[in-house]
Amino acid sequence: MPRFEEVKRFDHAALEQEMLALWEQRRIFRKSVADRADRKAFTFYEGPPTANGRPGIHHVMARTIKDVFCRYQTMKGFYVERKAGWDTHGLPVEIEVEKALGLAGREDIERYGIAAYNAKCRESVLRYKEIWDDLTRKMGYWVDLDNPYVPFENRYIETEWWLVKR
Repeated sequence: MPRFEEVKRFDHAALEQEMLALWEQRRIFRKSVADRADRKAFTFYEGPPTANGRPGIHHVMARTIKDVFCRYQTMKGFYVERKAGWDTHGLPVEIEVEKALGLAGREDIERYGIAAYNAKCRESVLRYKEIWDDLTRKMGYWVDLDNPYVPFENRYIETEWWLVKR
């Protein structure tokens, strides 16, 4: 029996990089979607994260569960388009920006300027996007990161107004 020191250590990090490269090189996720484009769709709407904070283990756990549902439906033959997205509105974003700028309420925001304030919110909301994207890839959470929906983009806003009008 070999001694503990003599046992070759398994390099998990190298295996991770190898698998990620293989998936990317062979476009496995894209193929899993494209190969079922003519099939009945299974629609799953993810409650997207706000990228103005670092991801935590609770995000990994939630995304793992979400991914299991989508992969299961894919394995059953459904077309499962998985679109990444970001929650770019809301009180957490506003509070973070107000603290960073030293603002204390509506009057301060108006003095600062609504357009400038909105620009700071846009900047803040995607501060950690690259970290989120990296985690998403490393955990094997298959979503389309190249074409995410971002609610502060005009295309998204105009679609919402169109829906409200209808």
